[in-house]
Amino acid sequence: MTTLPILQAPARARFAGAWRVLPAVATVLLLCAPDRDEQDITAAFHITTADVASAVLVVLCAVALLRDRQRPLPRVTVAVLGAPALAFAVATIVSRDPAVSLPGFVRYLQIFVLVPASVVLLLRSRRDFRWLAAAVIAVAVFQGAVGVHQYVTGTGASYSGQDIRAVGTFSPLDVMGMATIVAHGIVLALALGLAPPAGSPRWLRPASLSCAGLLLLPLAFSFSRGAWIATALACTVVLVLAGLRTALSALAVLFAAAVVLVSGAGAGSALIGERLTSIVQVTDTPDRSVTDRYTMWAAAVSIWRDAPVTGVGIKGFPAHRDGHASIGLSASSDSGGAGMKFRRVPLLTPHNMYLLILSEQGLIGLTVVVGSWTAVLVLGVRRLRRDHRNHRKPRDVRGLRRSGRPVDCGLAAVGLLVYQLADFLYSDIGGPETVITALTLGMAAWWALGRDSGDAAPAAQPQHTPTHAAASRPADGAAHP
Repeated sequence: MTTLPILQAPARARFAGAWRVLPAVATVLLLCAPDRDEQDITAAFHITTADVASAVLVVLCAVALLRDRQRPLPRVTVAVLGAPALAFAVATIVSRDPAVSLPGFVRYLQIFVLVPASVVLLLRSRRDFRWLAAAVIAVAVFQGAVGVHQYVTGTGASYSGQDIRAVGTFSPLDVMGMATIVAHGIVLALALGLAPPAGSPRWLRPASLSCAGLLLLPLAFSFSRGAWIATALACTVVLVLAGLRTALSALAVLFAAAVVLVSGAGAGSALIGERLTSIVQVTDTPDRSVTDRYTMWAAAVSIWRDAPVTGVGIKGFPAHRDGHASIGLSASSDSGGAGMKFRRVPLLTPHNMYLLILSEQGLIGLTVVVGSWTAVLVLGVRRLRRDHRNHRKPRDVRGLRRSGRPVDCGLAAVGLLVYQLADFLYSDIGGPETVITALTLGMAAWWALGRDSGDAAPAAQPQHTPTHAAASRPADGAAHP
């Protein structure tokens, strides 16, 4: 009578994990909802469906903590994730315009503190992590398919006089949206293909690697140089951490996907090649977008010099931009296509998260926030290397699948964080895809700082002949092995 529940325990745990991470999964899936809001992007709030879902995620975690008295976060996790909140508060209090900074404080708290902490609380096992990763990959495939269709049919955002830029369901005002989602899907699929979980079907490895390779197509059609660079760096780190032999087998699949990419680019391959070549020409013959970006970076540094310790306050960059930028700044960019009329969009940020924090929050904010991210990265790599050694050196050959520690979650978490830190060199927060940034930081923090319960529920224990010591235990089974 006791065998049936034991055999059913893994299945119950699998579905229990799915329900537990459902709020986070729903937040990811809602990124498929079209975002065509053409309201003034200078408004204090631009709340999207994904933002509402992330708020619900935070509230549910808070209610669960109060109702069930779940395990609190470890002190190290609280310190690493909570320290940026203090920096944001200081920058808001000493801001030259606190009323303008207050909405920014709420936004920063949402993206860098509350949502990541909620993800750490929700994820209890590596299986929970994989549920969330699967949702991101699914959304990346959907957005990528929409982006490829836009490129092929000429219904995307405007680029070089043609409506061919892939933006997915995002508006032309947020050309980085689809590229960000697809890049996350590439990193996750690559990590899953390099180190598939123990007991997974044989088709999972080639399917994951093929998915990562095919997602390179919509990433190329996004014409986002920053996303290309960050994705290449993150994938390189994942391949190196996975080991040489594992990486070589994956590179063959990725090379085949690259061939498909080049052949499928069609007439636009010249534009992609020109965009790719421009990466190494930004210092010699920069285009208008690069010139504006350099000018904005210089303005951010100049603003910081006026308030080096605490900055001018969150959301203070636009008000101080013109007083520190050179006359060569165009101050706006053209946007149109994908069902939206042509319009000029003001440049309100330096498109560099580090310089944005430096100018608005000073050295205090930059040191605390970047220090928090660095701590998560270092601890995540250290744990990954430790688990990787445990996986490659099990106690015995027969116990390889049982005692080996799968490293797909670690590769994914580290790869996502590397992508985000590299992407912050060319972008900052803004748009619906910012929710993915918050979830990424939460997944990385869970791996680096959280304490998961392993890969799955414990398997059924084999029946043994009771020994004298076991027979002497209480009949109620209070003592467990």
